[in-house]
Amino acid sequence: MSSERLIYLPLGGAGEVGMNAYVYGYGKPGKEKLILVDLGVTFPDMDGTPGVDLILPDISWLEARKDDLEAVFITHAHEDHVGAVAHYYDRLGAPIHARAFTANIARRKMEEHGHSEKAVKTASPWPETVKAGPFSVGFVPISHSIPESSGLVIDSPGGRIVHSGDFKIDENPIVGEPFDHDLWASLAEPGVKALVCDSTNVFSHHDGRSESTVGQPITDLVQASKGMFVCTTFASNVARVKTLAEAGKRAGRSVCLLGRAMRRMIEAAVETGVLKDFPATVSPEEAGTIPRENLMLIVTGSQGERRAASAQLANGKYNGMVLKEGDTFLFSSKTIPGNERGVIHIINKFSEMGVDVVEGDDRYHVSGHANRPDLDAMHKLIKPQIVVPMHGEHRHLREHVKLAEANRISGVLAVNGMMIDLSGNAPKVAEYVETGRTYVDGSVKIGAMDGIVRDRIRMALNGHVMINVIMDEEDEPLGEPWVEVMGLAETGRSRAPLVDVLEEDLSQFMGRAGAKTLNNDDKLEEGLRRVARQSAQNEIGKRPEVTVVISRLTA
Repeated sequence: MSSERLIYLPLGGAGEVGMNAYVYGYGKPGKEKLILVDLGVTFPDMDGTPGVDLILPDISWLEARKDDLEAVFITHAHEDHVGAVAHYYDRLGAPIHARAFTANIARRKMEEHGHSEKAVKTASPWPETVKAGPFSVGFVPISHSIPESSGLVIDSPGGRIVHSGDFKIDENPIVGEPFDHDLWASLAEPGVKALVCDSTNVFSHHDGRSESTVGQPITDLVQASKGMFVCTTFASNVARVKTLAEAGKRAGRSVCLLGRAMRRMIEAAVETGVLKDFPATVSPEEAGTIPRENLMLIVTGSQGERRAASAQLANGKYNGMVLKEGDTFLFSSKTIPGNERGVIHIINKFSEMGVDVVEGDDRYHVSGHANRPDLDAMHKLIKPQIVVPMHGEHRHLREHVKLAEANRISGVLAVNGMMIDLSGNAPKVAEYVETGRTYVDGSVKIGAMDGIVRDRIRMALNGHVMINVIMDEEDEPLGEPWVEVMGLAETGRSRAPLVDVLEEDLSQFMGRAGAKTLNNDDKLEEGLRRVARQSAQNEIGKRPEVTVVISRLTA
């Protein structure tokens, strides 16, 4: 029996949708040579992570073993797969491999963070491979909602792993390579140890639809619309952006792209040659001179992002453009769970303007992920010994295991931090690794458990009181405490200003306090905090967060 093992360890993306980071290793236990597949981000929300800019996987386990990390492989250019590469390059230092379009996006990120673009290597598609320690990795073209998506063939002395990446079976994706059944079937010929597979749409039992099916319905909608026509989709869905632009042209409208991300994605697609014959567009300045009924805007912000073009238009104006009664706004996208509030806010804002909003209509959007019949077909093409579901919440992973077992394939439910030993014929949990989240908060990275965001939430929920006290050389109060409040009602039950009530109660506490309290900063601070919170509770029904500043004069 070999003393070496083949392992799979998700650090993000297994048990959630987003923040993908999957480690593969081969070697003696604890001394494996490693590769990392994808290094993405997820996005914050105001309820749980207020003020946070981005959420990254916690890579502490991998950083501690960075000398054994041979390379990073990026399957495609969605933010939840490539968004963290530049944030973590200084901590990992391994070369990054991706196909041309994804490499273009990754290099832009590296440049923004002051890293050398040379760290990103452009890989050719299968059958060419990249050697990384004991691994040989090939990029296999696959259809998804962004150009040049790839599954990976990961060969090692422990067997072949096929990592699907995000995918769907689409034989006419408009932009990018169609799904090649024969190519994918050929990957099974040497025998496949494990298929590590996208699980996003495992609960969608109907056949997946091709990107090519949305073009005519969108064209019909644009032609039937009066006034200005505005539409939004994921900026990275270059095929959909092209479909929208072509629909606008066929309807006799000039097309304008609004939003930095939209322009950046189209530029990258043109530069790398994956996007050809994109309709001519007009600048925002030119758009302002074109009659409304002859204009189509394609804008960012399909998920209700507050700073994106769609939200700015809903709030009144963006780049000089204003929507009016009789205009039409199309969401050619699906709202990701968790983003509903932002999208509904925008829809209502447009409704108040008299804009007709089209949202949630399947005629104008198709998913980029494999539905259950596509997953079933992939199982049968690859014929793996084991299916390891990834890219999904726990319920998706569990259901995908059931699908595998219905196909008489062993399924393994592995969530973030669960290291799976794929050696031999019986996969097993090798160990559990501590995983978590790292927040990008302004210009710094903080741990999810550091308490910073927790304190921010508590202040948001409860308001804040600051108490200032000056003690003289004899450890006696010099004057009375004074108070500043933030995020609290100005008056309460007694109808007096809240600040006055707090200062009076705190002054009485100081007058009653004995020498042991007045001489001890900790005891004094604790007492002032307790009185302030109780007083506020009595006045306004809130127990605020309290900061106490004690200044002592010295002789």
